[in-house]
Amino acid sequence: MCGIVGYVGPNDTVDALISGLRRLEYRGYDSAGIAVSTPEGSITTRKKAGKLARLEELLEVQPVEATNTGIGHTRWATHGGPTDVNAHPHLGDDGKLALIHNGIIENFAALREEAEAAGIALESETDTEVVAALLGHRVAQGEDLESAFRGLVPRLEGTFTLLAMHRDEPGKVVSARHNSPLVVGIGEGENFLGSDVAAFVSFTQRAVAVDEDNIAVITPEEVRISTFAGEPVEFEEFEVAWDAEAADKGGWSSFMAKEINDQPDAVANTIRGRLHDGQVEIPELTALGDEVLRNIDRIIIIACGTASYAGMTGTYAIEQWARVPVEVQLSHEFRYRDPVLTDRTLLISVSQSGETMDTLMAVKYAVERGVKTISVCNTQSATIPRESHAAVYTHAGPEVAVASTKAYVAQITALYLIGLHIARVRGTMSAEETQQAAHQLDELPEKFREAVATHEQVAQLAHWMADTRSVLFLGRHVGYPTALEGALKLKEIAYIHAEGFAAGELKHGPIALIDHGQPVFVIVPSPRTAPIMHSKVVSNIQEIRARGARVIAIVEVGDTSVLPYADDVIRLPLADALFEPLLQVVPLQWFALELSTAKGLDVDQPRNLAKSVTVE
Repeated sequence: MCGIVGYVGPNDTVDALISGLRRLEYRGYDSAGIAVSTPEGSITTRKKAGKLARLEELLEVQPVEATNTGIGHTRWATHGGPTDVNAHPHLGDDGKLALIHNGIIENFAALREEAEAAGIALESETDTEVVAALLGHRVAQGEDLESAFRGLVPRLEGTFTLLAMHRDEPGKVVSARHNSPLVVGIGEGENFLGSDVAAFVSFTQRAVAVDEDNIAVITPEEVRISTFAGEPVEFEEFEVAWDAEAADKGGWSSFMAKEINDQPDAVANTIRGRLHDGQVEIPELTALGDEVLRNIDRIIIIACGTASYAGMTGTYAIEQWARVPVEVQLSHEFRYRDPVLTDRTLLISVSQSGETMDTLMAVKYAVERGVKTISVCNTQSATIPRESHAAVYTHAGPEVAVASTKAYVAQITALYLIGLHIARVRGTMSAEETQQAAHQLDELPEKFREAVATHEQVAQLAHWMADTRSVLFLGRHVGYPTALEGALKLKEIAYIHAEGFAAGELKHGPIALIDHGQPVFVIVPSPRTAPIMHSKVVSNIQEIRARGARVIAIVEVGDTSVLPYADDVIRLPLADALFEPLLQVVPLQWFALELSTAKGLDVDQPRNLAKSVTVE
């Protein structure tokens, strides 16, 4: 959730910190702050509740002259409300030490009592200030900053990435991570720390992922990583596959608008290199070995939020193609239900960031029980892929808007590729069936361009409905998770009541919600490739229309059977039944964006939400 950045080097420290925090805004936050070393040999902080712009305004009124060391933070409130006092950085050792923190310290109450018993006055309500106080106390007793870290971090329970600097150790930032992301950026005569590579990608594309329970120390000339116990750690660099321009709006009104338009390329990049002569082969899955995939008797997909709906969509295709039972479980429920797992179970995790804490802990739980795991992820060298036996990266490029769009369709694409790969290994599809599915995949990017072109029609519809207070979504089969995702998008960024239903459930209760004028999006299956489901959904449309609903039907080009019963019709290019949901979600994304815009809301940074949920 929180964004963190650290810098050591000869260039403008404040600029490096603010630039990094600006690129981390997408993570979600409600306050921001920085701490820098000064020419006088002290540490100066500036912090402010609210958006980063408020911190920048404060810096204009109260500028700071910085030397070569600094840390910066955007906070998503956990312990204590979003106030100036609770904002990071927090100080220790009588203001000589500054510390920032991503995560939650679960035993902070006992630690706070310890700090207060030592005579340390605390000003905030946060768990973070307690850590700063105890760390500063150790330094005041004669330990250097790195030694103080090693003594304190084993006592902290919960999740954390900590960055700290001290007045007496200029040109150095010390960091530690436990169940929370941390990466190092390696520059020329300067080095960086960040919660993800966006923190420093405008300065360097050379990066190092810091592993679990490690301490990383940066100076302008050096990067050192070691375990909490002090054992040196060898590390490898990786090159960030996108540059700073990829995370800019590029002239679009919002990041979400840009990312909806990015979807044809996101899908194309996910497919690239995995489709050969009508067959799907994913090189990353070779690490598992064909024997493992042949012997699986059950697949569990774990994910949260939008990713879970991508997983639900994937179940239909994987089961049909690979002929193995597939289920989706919410990551935060998975390990608490004492699931039945065997060495023939395959677990597939889905996470855009690769740092979703609930999903990470579920993956670790599965690995500890001997289950093979595959990660579907969009972020290079993130924690979940590194904890998994194999990783299938989506290559969708950076997704900045909190409401996921291109990552969602790329995740479904990746799951379809995995399904076809497993089907090939298990021999459960004929050559003709495989080639037909591969052909559908290959055609998706161009069809996405047609789907994206529904924007103008949907925008007009959304602005007509600006005062709408409730919207329902209906779908069958693969259309059901699409309905759920359409409703979630509307909840996330337009803040109105929205629900997605399996169309067959209408008569079992939800039809009571239908009143005169109630808007209902209906995701209509293809009459060509799913005629039985198509006829049933047309019957559903008649049922709700008879009760006064305003029906917005999403149909394939040429489907005229819904015209007598729909108030509005949005047409999409032809696709086989399993591939339709990838296209059908696009107008629902546009609708959420445009309705939010019509209401004057912040499309990219909706209230109370964070892009990457790195706490449980």
